[in-house]
Amino acid sequence: MNESTFRIRVHKDQFVGLDGIQVVAVANSPTHSETFEIIKESNVSNRVRIKVSNGFFLQAKTKNLVTADVSEVSGWKNNDPTIFNLTIVSQINGDWQLQNGYGPEAPRVMKKHYDTFITKKDFKFMKENGINTVRIPVGWWTTKDPNPPFPFVRGTLRALDNAFSWAKEYKLKVILDLHSAPYSQNGVATSTTRDGSLKWGQTNETIQQTLEVIDFFAARYEKHKSLYGIELLNEPLYPCVPLKIIEEYYRTAYSVVRRYNPEVYVILSSRVSFTLADMPSPQELFPLANSLENSVVDVHWYHLYYDIFTDMKSVKEHFDYIEHNRTKQMTELLEKSGKARIYIGEWSAAWDVENATKEENVQNNWSLKWLIENGYIKLPVSKPEMISSAMHGTGNVSGGRGLETRTASVAVDATLHREWVRLWPDGCNHCWKHTHKQHQPNSSTASHVFRFGITHNDEDNNEMKDLGVQ
Repeated sequence: MNESTFRIRVHKDQFVGLDGIQVVAVANSPTHSETFEIIKESNVSNRVRIKVSNGFFLQAKTKNLVTADVSEVSGWKNNDPTIFNLTIVSQINGDWQLQNGYGPEAPRVMKKHYDTFITKKDFKFMKENGINTVRIPVGWWTTKDPNPPFPFVRGTLRALDNAFSWAKEYKLKVILDLHSAPYSQNGVATSTTRDGSLKWGQTNETIQQTLEVIDFFAARYEKHKSLYGIELLNEPLYPCVPLKIIEEYYRTAYSVVRRYNPEVYVILSSRVSFTLADMPSPQELFPLANSLENSVVDVHWYHLYYDIFTDMKSVKEHFDYIEHNRTKQMTELLEKSGKARIYIGEWSAAWDVENATKEENVQNNWSLKWLIENGYIKLPVSKPEMISSAMHGTGNVSGGRGLETRTASVAVDATLHREWVRLWPDGCNHCWKHTHKQHQPNSSTASHVFRFGITHNDEDNNEMKDLGVQ
């Protein structure tokens, strides 16, 4: 809630609260009794006390019982049962956390970001260097500008309008990508989840709100010459978002777009999984895509995040994987796609290989702009009839069925840039762990996944006690 006030969400999306002095988790919606104050021993210590809504402090009363019945505390002795260890397992660093964290400063901070992160000069640069399409990720709250709901601040719609204006000036095409749907479609930071939870698709309300978002964008840019495609949703998560749900949504959202524009490409993002073995094949969307005119299936390929890639010890292993595995995958997709187009909307050649380069600017190679400026990539000017696509930031380039694609993705929202990080969960909700070095927002109020442990010594139990996860 702020730097010291928290609500703790646990299993089955229930919130920790009080029943008298008993600590329970039964509420589906948090109220005052589900709000806790975390009091630190110091800024450098992980020892904390937890004050609850009745003014009392939590204590570990027995091995299996935590109660809220201590009214007065003093000191920080090791055997004090009101003292817990707080270990931050990971942080979710998205727009929700960033803008909530800056509080009253958020409008000023975000305006500066929107005015400087992507500018007209970037569009000029892309045009001059052979890029002809930009993929712009947007959040659902952009449709509520200039008065978006808390904690979001105004400015995203103006930034998006600017991007369309610059695209028109430099004759670039725009793919509008709904990267963040109401209630989150995948539980990661870039979908603007509040605490790692995923609610999209679980109720008709979440789907209806998303259809209204698509309607807004399709209507607003209906006659804009630069609009090239609308991506209906980015990376819905398997298995939390069932295939039946995503197909029904895609079909309905396709109809929404077609009410305004009969020709623009409608892009259907493949589902993703947090384990490579469970990754659904993009082929599951081919029957739907073949029934929808001018539809495209979006596939995302990275050489990060999964153990098969992070365990690779040499550059040659990565090259071999591309030569054999990726080539085979692409060939199979093209053979089975029918009339559906295939679009590689995101990919990255970045990898975790020790000593892969000893040169300077090792972090800059995430930037497509840096690679072009320094002569590592040269893109020939495309013929007008070619479909183009690529991604600014992660250096992503897209491809299509028999068509060259070369797009740059522009991050309209604050944290969708070259240092974004995914936190992979063990399941659909809440159990998060690090798999990559994080880029922390300049705020101490990012949503935390944490563990509370009893600090006092106990002969029968000296293990960490899990109290909850936000």
